[in-house]
Amino acid sequence: MQNIFQKEDCDQFVKRINLLTPDTKGFWGKMTVAQMLAHCNVTYEMVYDNIHPKPNGFMKFILRLLAKKTVVGDKPYPRNVGTAPQFIIKNDRNFEIEKSRLIAYINKTQELGEKEFEDKESLSFGKLTSKEWNNMFAKHLDHHLSQFGV
Repeated sequence: MQNIFQKEDCDQFVKRINLLTPDTKGFWGKMTVAQMLAHCNVTYEMVYDNIHPKPNGFMKFILRLLAKKTVVGDKPYPRNVGTAPQFIIKNDRNFEIEKSRLIAYINKTQELGEKEFEDKESLSFGKLTSKEWNNMFAKHLDHHLSQFGV
């Protein structure tokens, strides 16, 4: 798995993102490329922006029990896997804006580095190791960039 905290790996993600065009079609799923970029931005919004509601204690327990291993583990996501409601992007999005936002989030995460994320609190899963944060970021990006052929 690529390491979102290493510049070379981040540059590879950015290179792949820059291969996308507003007309790029996905190999599976229903999202447009702009919606996919917005969808990927949600992961970072949950870290850096205070725009998504924090799950209550019971929901957080359920998420840790049922989803955490899938989200932060080493195993890649299968195609057409379900997602949390806040990740569902139904409206049209501006491709260039979402692309720029995603690249900025990736670069910010890399610049902050692993130490910033060690035992950092996740909105949904509680404290995560930097490896778990990396897995969540990197495999989510890889999954969706592969979905769109880059």
